[in-house]
Amino acid sequence: MSHTANSHIADAKRIALVKRALLSMQRYSWEQGVAAQALLESGDTDLAFLLARDAVNRQDASGKLGVMNDGYSVTDSAANGEAVARAAQVTGDPLFVQGAASMLDWLLHYAPKTEEGILRHVIDKPQVWIDSFYMAPPFLAVSGHYEEAVKQIDGYRKLLWDPEAKLFAHIYDDEAKSFIREAHWGVGNGWAAAGMIRVLASLPDGMTEERERIASYLQQSIDGCLAHLREDGLFHDVMDDPTTFVETNAAQMVSYSIYRGVQLGVLDKNYIRFADQMRAAVHTRVDESGLVQGSCAAPFFDRPGTAPESQAFFLLMESAVSRYRETEGGES
Repeated sequence: MSHTANSHIADAKRIALVKRALLSMQRYSWEQGVAAQALLESGDTDLAFLLARDAVNRQDASGKLGVMNDGYSVTDSAANGEAVARAAQVTGDPLFVQGAASMLDWLLHYAPKTEEGILRHVIDKPQVWIDSFYMAPPFLAVSGHYEEAVKQIDGYRKLLWDPEAKLFAHIYDDEAKSFIREAHWGVGNGWAAAGMIRVLASLPDGMTEERERIASYLQQSIDGCLAHLREDGLFHDVMDDPTTFVETNAAQMVSYSIYRGVQLGVLDKNYIRFADQMRAAVHTRVDESGLVQGSCAAPFFDRPGTAPESQAFFLLMESAVSRYRETEGGES
């Protein structure tokens, strides 16, 4: 058996272990959402639809999906949206159809927003978080609300982008007009990149100007991240603060975004070497139980450990590199 074949078998075993560990960990709405998305993009549609069904079963009266003691969030629940919408499209089951419609209705008509109409992240506070880049705009785009998805991306970019650091800050207070957390959180910048690439994947070709603008945001974001890539292929938890711990998940998130960006034609193929470097580094951080170690750790995100979103992004990264290789007709 060739070295390449052995490598693929090892990768497949690792993916299976990571998936198993993910399913043992996901709890909250955004965790369930990113898990369902990872399964969807990995081609495990039946399992993604099971998570989607549970997300609808735990939909609250406002329309937010998968709520479990995290109803304080505005956008996290929308991370479940694409899986629920896909299940509605494929099965026609009224459970999914109504579930997706109610989630969409919340985002469009009831969710708290800034004066400019940009979705906040916390119901009772005037805060805009970088996490929302990933949670809501992709679902809006998948649902055909392209202009609204673009509006949200533009709004988050305007409020959170630090042009000097060429990175995104974490939390902005829209009433105080100042940052609550100005730190350039690695995983947060990963949420932004992954959210933008998913929106780009859904926008129609006719929206040329909008596609080009978001593609420019994406490239600037990835360039800003790569300026802080360590020799070992990983980032610090706060990307431009080397006193913070070395973190795993941001590398997966940026790697995923690069593979998909090159495949979609919005990033140059020269970025692939960085994606490969980050992916190789991440593979060394997966333990014998399939846990992606050294990630910004749930539930408090103040130390290295494990997190459902990190498990999910390993799967997303692996599905993205697989699709990229199929497009290129071989190894990257």
